[in-house]
Amino acid sequence: MNERNKGATTTNRQVAAGRAQDFVRGVYTELRRVTWPSREEWVSATALTIALVIGIGLFVYGADQLFGFIFSLLGHAG
Repeated sequence: MNERNKGATTTNRQVAAGRAQDFVRGVYTELRRVTWPSREEWVSATALTIALVIGIGLFVYGADQLFGFIFSLLGHAG
């Protein structure tokens, strides 16, 4: 490797490091601007999410049982 390419590589690394620093600074700045939810909002959103997951799971289970029953009546179940 000659000296000319070595200098270019160092410069490219410095540019990449500078871009990385700018990115991290930008992320930090944006995170400071975020309006974070209060504990009460966070807990209620979590409870709602858990309730919806359970509800959709029960719905899918019920639909699976219903279709299984219907197909068993038609004689297509294994």
